[in-house]
Amino acid sequence: MTFGRRVTAEAAGTALLLSAVVGSGIMGERLAGGNIALALLANTIATGATLVALILTFGPISGGHFNPAVTLADASQGGLPWREVPGYITAQIAGAFAGVAAAHLMFGEPLFAFSEHARSGGAQLLSEFIATFGLLSVIWGCSRLRSPSVPFAVGAYIIGAYWFTSSTSFANPAVTLARAATNTFAGIRPLDAPGFIAAQLGGAAAATVLFRWLAPSFSKDAASMVIPHER
Repeated sequence: MTFGRRVTAEAAGTALLLSAVVGSGIMGERLAGGNIALALLANTIATGATLVALILTFGPISGGHFNPAVTLADASQGGLPWREVPGYITAQIAGAFAGVAAAHLMFGEPLFAFSEHARSGGAQLLSEFIATFGLLSVIWGCSRLRSPSVPFAVGAYIIGAYWFTSSTSFANPAVTLARAATNTFAGIRPLDAPGFIAAQLGGAAAATVLFRWLAPSFSKDAASMVIPHER
């Protein structure tokens, strides 16, 4: 599979993911009648289900990362050449912003708007560390032992992590950057985004180190993360 096709798959998949995250947040909030728990539930189910479908769709082409933290973890273990990492991450970020813009256009919102949704403090940062640590643990563990289950395991984990973390589990630097550009239910203040990203990268690194020790043989099979695909 050519590099151009793979980065296009990453961009398209990340765009659709952000359309689901932001669009379902807007729809949920509008239909929930002020019930935040109901709006979050709608946002959660739509995001998790869409993520499963997107990994199944684009995974065989690019690996279905849609997440710079996953791309960096994969490269650190030899699964992705470092020379390809900038292209993957650029595609993910561009796709994420395109997805936000698409969601806004579908719901009659401004193309982009700085979020005013405060997500700050140690509890939120710890939540993002744990959320991303858990996400990478699920990916590393499942991709080594039962690769076909990865899309479903990742979707299920994200659905759960929406509810057991106070940050609602962004667990993705590209998602975090793009959600700073939506002043809707799913948004995060630009001021709070750098802390989230630092915590996410720390969580991803910790999970990668742990699984390097828990399953020493995984480095030999690193090319199969997240979904086996041609390079």
